[in-house]
Amino acid sequence: MTDRMANAPRLAILVKGWPRLSETFIAQELVALEDAGHSFDVWSLRHPTDTRRHALHDRLQARVFYLPEYLRDEPARVTRAMAATARMPGFGKALAAFRADYARDRTRNRIRRFGQACVLAHEKAGSITAFYAHFLHTPSSVARYAAILCDLPWSYSAHAKDIWTSPDWEISEKLGPGTYGAQFGVTCTAYGAQRLRSLASDPSRVRLLYHGLDLDRFPAPPRPRDRGSDDPMRLISVGRLVEKKGFDRLIAALALLPDDLDWHWTHIGGGELGDALKAQAATAGVADRITWLGALPQDEVVAALRAADLFILPSRVAESGDRDGLPNVLMEAASQRLPILSTPVAAIPEFIDSGTHGLLVEDSPDALSTAITDLARDPARAAAMAEAARDRLLKDFAMAPGIETLSGLLSDLAGAPRPAETAA
Repeated sequence: MTDRMANAPRLAILVKGWPRLSETFIAQELVALEDAGHSFDVWSLRHPTDTRRHALHDRLQARVFYLPEYLRDEPARVTRAMAATARMPGFGKALAAFRADYARDRTRNRIRRFGQACVLAHEKAGSITAFYAHFLHTPSSVARYAAILCDLPWSYSAHAKDIWTSPDWEISEKLGPGTYGAQFGVTCTAYGAQRLRSLASDPSRVRLLYHGLDLDRFPAPPRPRDRGSDDPMRLISVGRLVEKKGFDRLIAALALLPDDLDWHWTHIGGGELGDALKAQAATAGVADRITWLGALPQDEVVAALRAADLFILPSRVAESGDRDGLPNVLMEAASQRLPILSTPVAAIPEFIDSGTHGLLVEDSPDALSTAITDLARDPARAAAMAEAARDRLLKDFAMAPGIETLSGLLSDLAGAPRPAETAA
């Protein structure tokens, strides 16, 4: 640990929920920042809903605090915070910023963000000198209002849904350097960075930092499996059961596979479309070839990847505009030398060059079915692409470079004086 890190002021890091099985990239980053010497508290906007945890979650030493998930649930706490923050020098400016936002977004969620910010500003430890939020939508709104209340700097990390479903006006204001914009922001794909920079008055404040993968957490890949004549091809997918993951199209594709191809598909992850997708599988006549495992801790996910023959993630753009960034699970599959089939959506081509590191095809059932069949018939080609994907992971997508850059940015943020700002 360097002297600079040992003496670094404490950060307040905001997340949507802690812990979350589907957000290992956040847990990986926070643990790595602690290992780099950073001291911070985690403030979660929601209580956990997952019943299990990753081992990575248990490595985090930071204190975790939970803001009122709904203001009505803790009225006394919210009232105390509102009374206390009303006496803060930044309250008038924060209230003006909130009113300007509310005029364009008259929702209860907007009110909740301001209430949570008041609680955060009132209850934060006195040594906190900066805010850092994961996701550019709700967590960054809370961080921004709290930063104005406390007259402190803030920054954000943007990912996927938050980039593509937030309105342009809100992104532009948060990116600054207008009224209390972020000092800097990082995002995990060039695809997302391009959109954010197009909305920023100072594009240089948007930094591209791939999450990468902490390869020390993963075992060496197994030897390629020699599939016997009576052994089905083991297909696997990991991802939430939501529209943008495209699993409805995959189920339709599975129903089109040739009769002479023996296969079994395993899905890992929870989500709101679970019942509908299971009903679709039953109607398509493939339910008996599918295992639904639900959300699992990472060690069990990795074990399932190691036992599979092909990883499939049929991502697409949802009707709402929501879409993936660069799903970490693609890198996790590559770490275990597992062939990958996905789609050329969002930032996925930033990791996978189709035909070299895996196959990227349209998300239509016909295209997916044909690709699965082709890879099943040519295991040597599939193995060669899996080897190339792992080589690319080791060369270009390790975690350490991004953490080193982020660590420096956060140290500068937490120690920097607050620039002069004008009220909204």
